[in-house]
Amino acid sequence: MTNHGLVIPTYQPILDAGRTAPELVDVAVSAEELGLDSVWVGDTLARAPLDPFAMLAAFAARTSRVTLGTSALLPALRDPVLSANQLLSLDLLSGGRLTVAVGAGFAGRSEPEFAFAGVPWARRRARLDDIVGLWRAAWSGESSFHGSVLHYDSLPSFPAPARPGGPPVWLAAYTPGALSRIGRLYDGWLPYPPDPADYASGLAQIRALSSRPVTPALFATVVVEDDADRGRALLEEYCLRNYGMPADFVQGIQMQVTGSAPEVAARLRKYEGVEHFLLRVASTEPKVFDEQLPRVAEVVKLLRDQP
Repeated sequence: MTNHGLVIPTYQPILDAGRTAPELVDVAVSAEELGLDSVWVGDTLARAPLDPFAMLAAFAARTSRVTLGTSALLPALRDPVLSANQLLSLDLLSGGRLTVAVGAGFAGRSEPEFAFAGVPWARRRARLDDIVGLWRAAWSGESSFHGSVLHYDSLPSFPAPARPGGPPVWLAAYTPGALSRIGRLYDGWLPYPPDPADYASGLAQIRALSSRPVTPALFATVVVEDDADRGRALLEEYCLRNYGMPADFVQGIQMQVTGSAPEVAARLRKYEGVEHFLLRVASTEPKVFDEQLPRVAEVVKLLRDQP
């Protein structure tokens, strides 16, 4: 069974455009009412975001069915023991509905965030793996943790998680090293390659090396628009505002698509093996986002009707 989720923007541009934090909680409720399976929030210190843990707690209080997720959390920006407790608390508050996608940061963009948090950029991937290992140790009731970067002779005692071992943790990455680590250390994979063939190749490598079940997911930026010129203009505006780069450049790095609902669904179907689609609307304008939400739901219906 394939699941479909909505990435809800919680960064400064949409707040500057007039959206309020309570209205973003309403968006999560609307996504559940429209039949989507999950809602996700990002994490950064670069664009004055709302705190992802606070937003997910609010989503947990107002929804009852959808998975709640991070896409993607930067664990290095937080104390790992405290974040283990925060994530466990979110999972318990939501009745076991949390999924935690994590990343090690994006070279050329994330270095200032690590500097803000006082965390060295060097060995960031090993640090990430250690943080996730520490979380799992804490959620499993272990009394200590010793990794390649992090060393704790003692860990606090936490409540039992909603699920044995705690919430699933996915890795948002697509480097050769990441593909080799996912099957050993993570529960899911969340990339955004622009070429479906690269997705298929990466998934094949993960499965060949995996010693555990892995959920293959895909992060896709979409504009559902019958008017091709308007769709391309919205994508261009989004890329310039969000990344400071033209759409042609960004689309060489990440999966973005615009078109009618059937066209967007057809493009997503090219990514074979996906078990969870995360759909991000390419707009920070509340009016455009609200117009897009039922259109995204239409894409999801088409994917379900014709997998």
